[in-house]
Amino acid sequence: MPNHSRVTRRLGMKTALAAAAALPLSSTALSPAPASAEERLRGPLEVMSFNLRYASTAEPNSWAARRPVMRDLLRRERPHVIGTQEGLYQQLREIRTDLGAHCDWIGTGRAGGSRDEFMAVFYDTRRLAPLEYDHFWLSDTPNVIASNTWGNASIRMVTWVRFRDLRDGGREFFVLNTHLDNASQYARARAASLISQRITGLARSLPLVVTGDFNVAAHQNPVYDTMLGAGLVDTWDAAAERSEPYGTFHGYKPLVPGGARIDWILATPGVTVHRASIDTFAVNGQFPSDHLPVLASLSL
Repeated sequence: MPNHSRVTRRLGMKTALAAAAALPLSSTALSPAPASAEERLRGPLEVMSFNLRYASTAEPNSWAARRPVMRDLLRRERPHVIGTQEGLYQQLREIRTDLGAHCDWIGTGRAGGSRDEFMAVFYDTRRLAPLEYDHFWLSDTPNVIASNTWGNASIRMVTWVRFRDLRDGGREFFVLNTHLDNASQYARARAASLISQRITGLARSLPLVVTGDFNVAAHQNPVYDTMLGAGLVDTWDAAAERSEPYGTFHGYKPLVPGGARIDWILATPGVTVHRASIDTFAVNGQFPSDHLPVLASLSL
């Protein structure tokens, strides 16, 4: 995790230790951006939610095979902010290197420090400046690192960041990023309730965007109802324009048109959604992850 000395962390001592992976990360700069890159920086806020699939050496679909495809996809899409799930510490460092000098990220391992998977939030430093961030765990003791009390198959957590948009008059907004449990509906339901409660505790005068892998299909589970009941809208439904729909988890199998959309980008009302899309990018049949990234083009 990068070191943001001027960013406020709402962290107790234990959480501060969990964030001790906060080290400046080296990066490899991209070649000079085309003229359209500046136009993109001034345009709508481009948001992505992407379950990266943790780095593994197992074949097929090892991280070594997927990394160059991931790099090509992210360089092509150039999102301003990405809520990621499952990324491991070294994997996140490599993604930052591949994206270049204008990329940075915030996160901590769900087991504390650099251990286990991250809910990392990447952002383009030319467009966004983080002002404040924190983490909480999806359990009865959300401020206890690595806590797991609802029968989750894995430790689950949320990372949130308050950003200033440097290209939109200094407008501030929140991003919350999460990954709900894959095994327990009870745990998912409790998690959705906790996230909804935490949302109400943030500055409600500011726009808010939620990214995540919710492990249930939109419109087909009480978790979805709970999240929308917190005053959020589904950017896919609200979009003026949409790509072709696909199930967002494919497991390296053939894509399913109209399949379950378990990866969502939600936002507070009043956010204009210009376009929502599900990206099917692959190179010679190799996907960058076992999930498809979802994107939303927003005006806050």
